[in-house]
Amino acid sequence: MDLTQGPAAGAAADPAAEDTCLAVDAGNSKTDVAVVSADGTVLGTARGGGFQPPAVGVPAAVGALARTVARAVVAAGGGRERFGPGGETDRPLVAEVSACLANADLPPEERELGTALTRLGWGHATRVRNDTFAILRAGLPDDGSVRHGVAVVCGAGINCVGRADDGRTHRFPAVGRLSGDWGGGAGLAGEALWHAARSADGRGSGTELERALPAHFGLSGMAELIEALHLGRIAPERRNELAPVLFAVADAGDAVARGLVHRQADEVVALAAVTLERLGLLGVRTPVLLGGGVLAARHPLLHDRLTERLAERAPRAVPRPVAAPPVLGAALLGLDRLGAGGAAYARLRAHYAPPAGPAGTAAAAESPARAGSAGSAGPADTAGPGASGAD
Repeated sequence: MDLTQGPAAGAAADPAAEDTCLAVDAGNSKTDVAVVSADGTVLGTARGGGFQPPAVGVPAAVGALARTVARAVVAAGGGRERFGPGGETDRPLVAEVSACLANADLPPEERELGTALTRLGWGHATRVRNDTFAILRAGLPDDGSVRHGVAVVCGAGINCVGRADDGRTHRFPAVGRLSGDWGGGAGLAGEALWHAARSADGRGSGTELERALPAHFGLSGMAELIEALHLGRIAPERRNELAPVLFAVADAGDAVARGLVHRQADEVVALAAVTLERLGLLGVRTPVLLGGGVLAARHPLLHDRLTERLAERAPRAVPRPVAAPPVLGAALLGLDRLGAGGAAYARLRAHYAPPAGPAGTAAAAESPARAGSAGSAGPADTAGPGASGAD
């Protein structure tokens, strides 16, 4: 869904806003904002915390987002005085607000978030999409030669969207176990803890996770880790740190850990294959774009299983990790609306390209614009004309 709304009633035009877009990628774990001109120049960026309206409420989530937006605008040369106490502006700052938001999973959520952002008056037009659409756009060519594709994001959570050449889309509710979802970094961490606890108390199969998970936090065993998590001595958000530990244990050959990694691969394949089937793309060569920290890492055990199983279920699908930060996709969607030319897209992608060198060369081989693009990770709560980030 692409929800478009105009500026708040009575908002005066700002001539400087006519050729600029505000790109927002607000994920569960972090938020990246970029102010981008129509020629593809990144004028200013900022990074903030995760965007979680279900946990904190829409007003609080949008308020935190507004503070990150204000820092990006200041980094681009704008004045902090343009923003009111609630993040609202007296007139549009940009022509286009391209907001790709986590937790904009259902139509009522998109409408509510779209209304909330529109009321702040940042742009002449405000378009709200689920954040998975940012990965889809980042992985497709800028010249329109390929308009169809599927994107699967596996970061803190997991989601999938697809688009056919005629503009039809397919997506999932993606609200967790209630809608049949399994996995993502948080889900994998939870599964690892469950199996480790049962290994320790004898109810389940033995697994090295029983020792590796507590050791990550400097603890002696699962009883101590369970107590620390339950009583809040370890912050809940730190559970996500356990997903890489799971992969390390799986690499060492642990059967339980390997089973979880394989199941994650199978879940990704199921999402992609169903989406391809529902859009009538099983018989069409179609890019399947893999984004989010879990998939972009290209862990061999996960990636190899995923590509093997996808080839079985959808032989014409072409899996491709997208290492570029999702804010790139949000910005590309903004440039699409501004009618940007090829040089603008190239300039924007170059801004988020990896550093020169062997690692950068490998990542660059995956960009759709010139066969690859990737982004570098940055610290949280940063702002500046050259900051960039990746899931």
